Amino acid sequence: LQKLTVSSLNDRAWSGCVVLFLRCCSPELDLLSCYKDQQEKFSIFKAIKLTLTDVAAGLDGYEILKLHDADPFLGVELKFTEIVPCRRFLDSYVSGSLLQFLSQHVSRLLSLPDGLGMNATLKAGTHTLDHSIQDPELCLQHIYQSQPMRLRDDEVTQLEQQLQNSYIPPIQTRKEVPKNCFLFQKRLFDDRPLTAGDQQRFASHVGRDWKRVGRALQKNCRALKGTAIDNLAYEYEREGLYEQAYQLLGRFIQSEGRNAKLGRLISALEEAKLISMAEIMLDIQPRE
Repeated sequence: LQKLTVSSLNDRAWSGCVVLFLRCCSPELDLLSCYKDQQEKFSIFKAIKLTLTDVAAGLDGYEILKLHDADPFLGVELKFTEIVPCRRFLDSYVSGSLLQFLSQHVSRLLSLPDGLGMNATLKAGTHTLDHSIQDPELCLQHIYQSQPMRLRDDEVTQLEQQLQNSYIPPIQTRKEVPKNCFLFQKRLFDDRPLTAGDQQRFASHVGRDWKRVGRALQKNCRALKGTAIDNLAYEYEREGLYEQAYQLLGRFIQSEGRNAKLGRLISALEEAKLISMAEIMLDIQPRE
């Protein structure tokens, strides 16, 4: 009965806390020591934020309350305010994609080799969720029963602000935009060719809206004109939305080569009114 109560709650009424204990098992990195280092702290925090954006499929419904020393682990206390992002978080934890995303972001931000091994333990209150991780409803019940005992830590607030300030300040006119940059929401971003990582992130988050993006891209891409998008939908229908979106962007990249740039994708997302998706592609963090 209690499980049904938790599952049937309106998203707005649902909240709960979980602590993610993280540890790198590769000799190249001690995650906890890195976070304690003032020069590396911000990079570790940013990697965790980007990982959450990846696994929760968006920017809303959760926040970091505190990062703390749980030697040999780095403890990350999370508060979820919506049940859907929490479900996605649990799914990614079970599948291993959470640690895969974290490894990729840490490697990139700290300029370390790819393939860093990561270990994790997940707890809600006194319950170690790893013991019941194959029962998502029970895990959600434990998380729901674990309500936050604190407000967001001051250090986390400072790191969030530093993350916001790390973006290039807004510029005043389009005349100032260099050739190798583009504007999004009055902010300047470096333009670059799309990568396999961009392709995976796009496919992971765009969902049913991939066709809308395709129609925006097809205006300046010969390979997507005519019935190409409908053909992709039919050809990869059995594989699902991820593969359809993945193949769409792959077709665009293959056709346009080095001209298949991030700025063109962001422009297409803006045209399709998918602003939050553009923010995900640009690693823009949720604003307070």
